[in-house]
Amino acid sequence: MSRETASCKVVADIGGVVTRWVCAGLNIGLDWLGPHQTIGFVQNDRLIGGLIYHDCRPGRDVWWTLYTTDKRWCTRKNLRFMFSVAFDYYHCRRISIMTAADNVRCLKLAFRLGFETEGRLRGYGDDGKDVVIMGLLKENTKF
Repeated sequence: MSRETASCKVVADIGGVVTRWVCAGLNIGLDWLGPHQTIGFVQNDRLIGGLIYHDCRPGRDVWWTLYTTDKRWCTRKNLRFMFSVAFDYYHCRRISIMTAADNVRCLKLAFRLGFETEGRLRGYGDDGKDVVIMGLLKENTKF
């Protein structure tokens, strides 16, 4: 592991800075968010990623919304932390995500992490594109 990769840190979202950055990066606004928790990924004092845990039903499930600008956030240590929050802190059985059906990079990462396709919402996206819903059960996690 390179020194640069090793220095990527997970940070708390103090004051909603990371949440606003994620939503701005995804061009989705903030009005959809209810209670949530957000973590950020910082590399060389620069925010390179953020993960919002939302629509959580402790003991059942949580949704993830992730936005990144640099792949160096994706370390085993960070992934273990991300899954630990969902499965150990919230005690969820599953994590759900939604992505544009043509977002090949996101789909590829989700499959590598163990997510499975659970449905397709035709024309659901704000742009009229199809959206894929994916889920990961705790017993199927690799982390």
